[in-house]
Amino acid sequence: MGSRAIAISRDGRNVYVASSTSRAIAIFHRDRRTGRLTQPAGKGGCISTGGGGSCAKAVGLAGANSLAISRDGRNLYATARAANAVTSFKRNPKTGALRQLPGGCISGLAQPGCVAGEALVAPDVLVASRDGKNVYAGSFFGNAVAAFVRDPSTGVLTQLSGTAACIAEATAGCATGVALGSPEGMAISANGGQVYVASALSNAVAILTRDPTSGALTQATDGSGCIVQAALTGCVTGVQLAGANAVALSPGDTHAYVTNLISNTVDSFNRSSSGTLTQKLATTGCLAFLRAVGCSFGRAMSAPEGVEVSPDGRNVYAVAFATGAVDVLDRNRVTGRVAQKPGRAGCVGPSKGCRPARATRGASSIAISPDRRFVYVTAFKSNAVDVFRRKR
Repeated sequence: MGSRAIAISRDGRNVYVASSTSRAIAIFHRDRRTGRLTQPAGKGGCISTGGGGSCAKAVGLAGANSLAISRDGRNLYATARAANAVTSFKRNPKTGALRQLPGGCISGLAQPGCVAGEALVAPDVLVASRDGKNVYAGSFFGNAVAAFVRDPSTGVLTQLSGTAACIAEATAGCATGVALGSPEGMAISANGGQVYVASALSNAVAILTRDPTSGALTQATDGSGCIVQAALTGCVTGVQLAGANAVALSPGDTHAYVTNLISNTVDSFNRSSSGTLTQKLATTGCLAFLRAVGCSFGRAMSAPEGVEVSPDGRNVYAVAFATGAVDVLDRNRVTGRVAQKPGRAGCVGPSKGCRPARATRGASSIAISPDRRFVYVTAFKSNAVDVFRRKR
């Protein structure tokens, strides 16, 4: 109920869905040949606040809305917006079942079973670093990114101390950042050097620098630390970034793609070797549902949320909350330029001119299987997870 986010284990065995209304994480076995999902009965098929619905018992999952799996596959982490919490779980690599870790709830609220955390006000998104050392959570109403150290042997999270615990627009005790109003999407570079934040209220993409030793985040103030729609001191100005919602990096980290809920756009950026972003110029810089200056036309792209780049770099997929569509974009692997596939192949969903699909209302997040063959989408209003075969 209220399926909001999705994650696939690197071994391709399991799919996990953050179900905000159910206050739960649903657990699925994945057939690696057919891509089909089956949910085990009882505690092996879900974990929820209080253990309702015959699920395994957890704390801190009210409004579960984002998931990340550690690169070693041993742990799953979740944000829960209503609980103001970041939660931690041990994953059984054979069955996919989850068990909450001791101290596996860090919350901005005083609540039983959770330890206190800083700048955790309606956390909405999180990412795990590839080196397994850190997890970062974007705090929607806290206008902040909270930083955690991960114990590689146990998976337990501990928030960094002092001002390194968080970077925020205006939160006492946090390092100071800009263009961090209401983070809704994040991505971390493969080398771990940068964390990219899509900030909905700031209409911006913030670029944070990560210390590989401590995990602390800082932000440049020379204009390279953020791209915003309206002029802001310390940032450069971009276009069509209203309601920045999700961010994804291409293989090799040469390009970045951002969905924007209010602009109804998918924007494209070049990424330099130093980690800075530059928005592509003219009509190569964005696709827009409604015609907009500097953008080419995109179909069935109203209120786009989730975005992913295929592992082979050939396609970008965006899911649109209002139209319930999966938009299919061809990507030039050298230039990074994207263009929507022509005709019905350019989108899947209920919109006119798209290939038909069912149970996609409120499409909100997307994940691609490690074998590149299947695409999985959560549909918040349909209370569903949708499975698509990717045609190559």
